Amino acid sequence: MTKLSVNINKIATLRNSRGGNVPNLLKVATDIQEFGAEGITIHPRPDERHIRYQDAYDLKSLVTTEYNIEGNPIDSFMQMVLEIKPTQVTLVPDSVDQLTSNAGWDTITHQSYLQEVIAEFKNAGIRTSIFIDTDLKLIEAAAKTGADRIELYTEEFATQYEKGNKEGVKPYTEAAILAHELGLGINAGHDLSLDNIQFFKQNIPNLAEVSIGHALISESLYLGLENVVNMYLHRLQ
Repeated sequence: MTKLSVNINKIATLRNSRGGNVPNLLKVATDIQEFGAEGITIHPRPDERHIRYQDAYDLKSLVTTEYNIEGNPIDSFMQMVLEIKPTQVTLVPDSVDQLTSNAGWDTITHQSYLQEVIAEFKNAGIRTSIFIDTDLKLIEAAAKTGADRIELYTEEFATQYEKGNKEGVKPYTEAAILAHELGLGINAGHDLSLDNIQFFKQNIPNLAEVSIGHALISESLYLGLENVVNMYLHRLQ
């Protein structure tokens, strides 16, 4: 079964927009797990415009499922992750002022750098994943970094699916098959939604985990958070 990890960045964005502690990020994370989600994802950025580094520490004792921290492995991020020791760290090549993730790693150009970073995390007992596009050469290079998993960057799939082009999933299927053959676990995320998640799941073999935030929180405004979490779980069965 594919696990659902809920990205709670948007909850932090809403909280930060007014100051104070409403909505309560920690309670939302606890509730999401009680609703059945198998993981909590956060993606702190250097400017802390949504998730703050302190949030990452505060969540450590409350995440009883899988704790996934995403980000660019700059020094402050690495220090935080090594101190918290989450279940998984997902490496994303964001620039400092990135609005949202918009590309995966070039695992050929940055292979030696990724090898060093991943070795440090794995020595601390943290599962590692690389955010990546579907280029098969990059998948092959990812396997040489020592990473445990890849996370397929799914924006292009979502865009094509919305246009009615279901053939847009094929590069993701091929990437997943190759990754599995190379011994890599397969995660996925970015623009996955209630509309496209079931089709994606059906076409991606060995899909271990999806990380969903923006769409899930937006859908919850209409349908309710508990209901939406369970709708995703149903589609992922």
